[in-house]
Amino acid sequence: MDPLSDLLEGVRARTAAFCQAILNPPWALRIADGAALALATTLRGHAWIVPDHGEPTLMHTGDVAIIKGPHPYNVSDDPATVPDVIVHHDNRLTSVDGTDITEAVRLGPRTSGFTRDGSAIVASGTYQIGSDVTDRLLNALPDIVLVPAAEAQNPVMTLLAQEVGRDGPAQDIVLARLLDIALVTTLSAWFARPDAQAPGWYRAQSDPQAGPALRLMHDDPAHPWSVAELAAKVGCSRAALARRFTALVGEPPIAYLTHWRMALAADLLRTSDLTIETIAHRVGYANAFALSVAFKRTRGLSPKQYRTGDRLDALSIVGE
Repeated sequence: MDPLSDLLEGVRARTAAFCQAILNPPWALRIADGAALALATTLRGHAWIVPDHGEPTLMHTGDVAIIKGPHPYNVSDDPATVPDVIVHHDNRLTSVDGTDITEAVRLGPRTSGFTRDGSAIVASGTYQIGSDVTDRLLNALPDIVLVPAAEAQNPVMTLLAQEVGRDGPAQDIVLARLLDIALVTTLSAWFARPDAQAPGWYRAQSDPQAGPALRLMHDDPAHPWSVAELAAKVGCSRAALARRFTALVGEPPIAYLTHWRMALAADLLRTSDLTIETIAHRVGYANAFALSVAFKRTRGLSPKQYRTGDRLDALSIVGE
């Protein structure tokens, strides 16, 4: 496994919602679905993504955007257009006064609008995510990632655009698989851009020393890795690996490994009934006590407190 693959493991379209909106100017949608992540593309015309704080971003036809939630934002024909439709969880639509208009504007499967002849068509898929592992990916992204059509368009995006308005057996599964692939290809295209300011762990993957060391730690996080052993595996000196890894990733190898283990442990604490002792072994600690010491040092509270307490307190402590 490489870091991007591992971080994307928690981003699956099992809880995704899909829709396409057919629109005529002036139009504006208030997106208030609370989704952690959305992938959107303009199939016709253009659309502005307008966050409450920050600069608007223009999507031309074929551009693909990844929008980081869960805060509300607007999508509109012009940044100045005031929304008259609010998009809620599960694609429920209301007017600004709270009237449910979902059925009134339904044009077909996953398709809404007042006419099929609109000058703009915006298609999107959204993810509800609850994963400390995936948080490491989200924290590396700006609020809006935009990949131009020339770099984003590929057979997967074309197929997703064709399938989102169709209905049929297992159509939701088809869309879920396509959305997952579209997200991966869009992220890869954005990370590859010279102006993307990709995170260190992504840039380091192509390095002949730091890249293999990252993959070793992700392949087997429970192994008792030392810098010396990692260096021997990748064919360089301990000092050279430590220096190169820290320069590219932004932290020393063992510090990176510790933070990765803590993210894995946090997910297991929240999503499984495994004992803390078992979780400790799975993420590379000899026993529950050793995990607890490391977890409390990095997260500000014990694994038991994390599992049973208010996770928001933990997040505020570590600044995630």
